[in-house]
Amino acid sequence: MSFTLNQLALLLIALAVGWLLGLMMSGRGKYRRLWRDEQVVQRAAIKDRDARIEAANARIAELERQSGPIGAGTATAVGGAVHGRDDLSRINGISQTQEVALNEAGYHRYGQIAAINAEQEATLEARLGLKPGTIAHEDWRGQAAELERGHKPGLFSRLTGSA
Repeated sequence: MSFTLNQLALLLIALAVGWLLGLMMSGRGKYRRLWRDEQVVQRAAIKDRDARIEAANARIAELERQSGPIGAGTATAVGGAVHGRDDLSRINGISQTQEVALNEAGYHRYGQIAAINAEQEATLEARLGLKPGTIAHEDWRGQAAELERGHKPGLFSRLTGSA
């Protein structure tokens, strides 16, 4: 049986590829060592992450044991007291995003909204992208005054003008 030159070349190429694959797959190969090193680093990172999560959960449990129960409305009251702000979104017509814009404009309390004049009203309407006259139409000043006094403004009181 005789081989042609092409067949011998293909046989040598197949042998070389097999030899290279064998080296790569062996435990002494460079890539195998790098892969094992990467696995060790990954396991260590996972253990570290799990330890941090466990420590955080233990800290949360400790803080929950130390604090008393939180009643309804406590979070809003504490947030307002800590930051010195009222919840302006309680005024009908003010959304959460508009409340943020009002805070950025320097309006943090109901008393500030109740005390705005017509010029400031027009400036706020332009800043919030509202139609002119919206603040007066929705009676933000009256609602803010009611909230400042501790009353929740209702539709009946706004329609009749009574407190």
